[in-house]
Amino acid sequence: MTSSDKPGNAAEAPADTTGTAGATGVAAQDWTTAAADPQYRAAVVDLLGALAYGELAAFERLAEDAKLAPTLADKAELAKMASAEFHHFERLRDRLAEIGEEPTAAMEPFVSAYDGFHKQTAPSDWLEGLVKAYVGDSIASDFYREVAARLDSDTRELVLAVLDDTGHAGFAVEKVRAAIEADPRVGGRLALWARRLMGEALSQSQRVVADRDALSTMLVGGVADGFDLAEVGRMFSRITEAHTKRMAALGLAA
Repeated sequence: MTSSDKPGNAAEAPADTTGTAGATGVAAQDWTTAAADPQYRAAVVDLLGALAYGELAAFERLAEDAKLAPTLADKAELAKMASAEFHHFERLRDRLAEIGEEPTAAMEPFVSAYDGFHKQTAPSDWLEGLVKAYVGDSIASDFYREVAARLDSDTRELVLAVLDDTGHAGFAVEKVRAAIEADPRVGGRLALWARRLMGEALSQSQRVVADRDALSTMLVGGVADGFDLAEVGRMFSRITEAHTKRMAALGLAA
């Protein structure tokens, strides 16, 4: 779903903020203990609902993008990735049910934002679809990894597990760089496209957070070990820096 700094992935994610050594507050608690705070519980339900719908939307998008694939091998590769995204969705859906929440109700508040983003950024061809998945998914994953550092141990483990790269990062980099090498003019068009994706992704994410009180409180402080305003700024700086590195990995100007 997102690129990492593993060998073979050309881009680097933001500095790891999810280490648990020396964790305090909610980050040192399990779900049962942390969920005693109703506002924290509401924030986690929102977070899991947003992630679940995001994974479901990613599955649908990858399945649709497979229709644009130029070869059968490419089509099969995207189908495999789509299957992995659906498995992530199932884990999140099952977790919501396990903690007594109705999965559909938890996802519903985020449908409009996700669908709006995908409507505004529908790719016109195969390469735009690859860049969208690589750039858009990576921005979202970076954001959720930042949040995960402030979650209880059980929720953090699940969130990090569903953010595992499905293989799209390396696949996208390989295909996009090959296309640019074959026709350098492609690079300019895709660079503009990636900048648009970055802007739309940040705009939609900020809108979602602003509309959900529990999530926004978690980010700016007030729920457990939430971010303060200064940390929110640093967080988005780290995400933007990681985006610039990923663009370079694609052979594109940020």
